[in-house]
Amino acid sequence: MPILFKLKFAALALSAPLALSSACQSNTSKTETSTTTTAEAPKTDSAASAAPKPISKPLISTIYTADPSAHVFNGKIYIYPSHDIEAGIPENDNGDHFAMRDYHILSMDSIGGKVTDHGVALDIKDIPWAGRQLWAPDVAFKNGTYYLYFPVKDKQDVFHIGVATSTSPTGPFKAQPKPIEGSFSIDPAVFTDTDGNSYMYFGGIWGGQLQRWATGKYEANGSKTDSGKNTEPALSAKVVRLSKDMLHFAEPVKDVKIVDENGKPLLTGDHDRRFFEGSWMHKYNGKYYFSYSTGDTHFLAYAVGDSPYGPFTYKGVIMNPVQGWTTHHSIIEIKGKWYIFYHDTELSGKTWLRNVKVTELKRKLDGTIETIDAYVKQ
Repeated sequence: MPILFKLKFAALALSAPLALSSACQSNTSKTETSTTTTAEAPKTDSAASAAPKPISKPLISTIYTADPSAHVFNGKIYIYPSHDIEAGIPENDNGDHFAMRDYHILSMDSIGGKVTDHGVALDIKDIPWAGRQLWAPDVAFKNGTYYLYFPVKDKQDVFHIGVATSTSPTGPFKAQPKPIEGSFSIDPAVFTDTDGNSYMYFGGIWGGQLQRWATGKYEANGSKTDSGKNTEPALSAKVVRLSKDMLHFAEPVKDVKIVDENGKPLLTGDHDRRFFEGSWMHKYNGKYYFSYSTGDTHFLAYAVGDSPYGPFTYKGVIMNPVQGWTTHHSIIEIKGKWYIFYHDTELSGKTWLRNVKVTELKRKLDGTIETIDAYVKQ
């Protein structure tokens, strides 16, 4: 039976898997689908059919996609998602069943328009240092080149972040022979400020292995979840300025500090607000909006600062929990309106086979983001 999305007051099984990606049958050909097209819905019982109705339809139904990083290049929308597959691996808290092997790039001329799948842009077999699990990517454009940043486990099963390049936003992309020196963990998100400097935000606890780097080096037998110290500051996402050639870190990695309204760091035990994974950065009215997933409590939250380095003051929830265990997003402006790209499991009912969606993001006059409920009562 499809998993019903978790409301804030409902406990979800903590044995559920980590949020990120896997995929269905690989499709290397270029295909188009309307945003109103959906795959055959799974059979449901009366309880499932009475579930709240999604406010948005899947953007594509020919493959499973998740973790959408959206960008506007030359007036066109490009989406860089994970490609979920049915790998046949049992679920666990390390996310081993999220065993994706390649990336497909999607594009659309406008919100609500036709979506094109440009086929495989990068395959794990073409990354010299890769072992397994191509998780959530992101892309940046500079110097006439498109840079695809991706997390993947190396041959020792440790996550690092790599980069691949192309002269086209749809690829194909050619990977660098080694990961970015000093990189670790997952979920790279690259933000280029108005002054031209580019910053990478990254990291994720649990299966993302961030907690195993707490000492500055990888601890293979470290914690499987977080620091384990509920009354101490939570583990932080990371931020680093990129080099001019976009292939290296230009400085030591820094912590992304998220604080409460009193300026105190969010604590490990504050699962409704602390960082888990899925970083994203956007700028609005001169303020820096750092948004992220709270993971095991399934919220998309945000915090606001005056610098790309923070500190960032927690402000609230962007999106309440969606159907499925995982949640991961991106936020972009298109023709004066703001949109959030996200995923749920409407098509499959399985948390490791997801579908990307988009809906409008609205703000109040003071810049506060209005919380989105991705479902409405039928």
